[in-house]
Amino acid sequence: MRQPTAVWAVAFAAVVSFMGIGLVDPILPAIAGDLGATKAQTLLLFTSYLGITGLAMLLTGFVSSRLGAKRTLMAGLLLIVAFAALAGSSGSIGAIIGFRAGWGLGNALFIATALATIVGAASGGTATAIVLYEAALGLGIAAGPLVGGLLGEVSWRGPFFGTAALMAVAFLVIVVVLPATPRPAAPTSLGDPVRALRHRGLRTVAVTAFLYNFGFFTLLAYTPFALDIASPVRLGLVFFGWGLCLAVASVWIAPRLQRRFGQVPVVGAMLTLFALVLAVEAACSGTRAVLVVGTVVAGLFLGVNNTVVTELVMEVSPAQRSTASAAYSAVRFAGGAIAAWAAGELGDSLGDWAPFVLGALGVAAGLLVLVSGRRHVVVHRPAPAAGSPAEAAAVTAGDA
Repeated sequence: MRQPTAVWAVAFAAVVSFMGIGLVDPILPAIAGDLGATKAQTLLLFTSYLGITGLAMLLTGFVSSRLGAKRTLMAGLLLIVAFAALAGSSGSIGAIIGFRAGWGLGNALFIATALATIVGAASGGTATAIVLYEAALGLGIAAGPLVGGLLGEVSWRGPFFGTAALMAVAFLVIVVVLPATPRPAAPTSLGDPVRALRHRGLRTVAVTAFLYNFGFFTLLAYTPFALDIASPVRLGLVFFGWGLCLAVASVWIAPRLQRRFGQVPVVGAMLTLFALVLAVEAACSGTRAVLVVGTVVAGLFLGVNNTVVTELVMEVSPAQRSTASAAYSAVRFAGGAIAAWAAGELGDSLGDWAPFVLGALGVAAGLLVLVSGRRHVVVHRPAPAAGSPAEAAAVTAGDA
């Protein structure tokens, strides 16, 4: 607990950043009702955010290797502050969609450098820094929907302004107390992540994740509409349970499962279980209790899968771990961006059951891609050690 002020400042900013994963879930129905938007239009908030985040992941290594960690961190925080505040003050769904894109860019820059900054500034060694970082990750994921629900009770604008205010505080503290950080000796090329996808094993895992994200973001983005819960707090509590399960599974359960059973068998099992949950939700889309239980339980499968798949990405490719992770993240976020839009369109035109069918089929297709291409998923290097920066980076990339 005896850490420099700079470490606590970055950890605090990390909590708020990870809160953004589930912050908007409880207020989606309120935004749609207040602005007269359809489900499909409202879910474009996820599409713009994820689409830009995915593209930005291809650029973060290039940017941070030239600006240094502190400047990249500050740039990301400033973008989040500005675009979160602009989203909160918007009067149209189109404006919020655009500002969420800018928010996604800032989040990508922040996530790319937060871990390295904490590791470099923490006292007590790398292991202590990793504990702090993963604690911030878990707290942010779990607390995001709850905070969004509480602030959403006042107004749907509350979570946006709350994020902007908290990130502004973190930015000021980091400017004052975080020492300047050196630039890496070898800058990263813009083309490195794209070239990394030429590897068959990495491409197999990335396409699997692209399809799996149809299920992930159907659950995350469309379920608030299917639940038909008017109270943002009650809706936030449902996704608080989801976030808590996801955080516990990603940080503590996933590493143990993969060391015991291996990555591909664990991923295959998680995809199978998740597809079954989505199929049950499609069949019982009018039963609120089934949707609530399915959403919370799915958090366990999602947390395990996110972490194990991301660590697998860094093992199957000969590319640098950061480069392989960036390439994979860009592909899988593209799947999430398409899925959120498609779920809204299907929900508007066919009913609440249709998005869950899309999600189940997407996850099943991802499982088929993994099974058919598993001969190319060959480990080129050992898995990151437990409690190492590489494993923490995998956990972050998986959940961010």
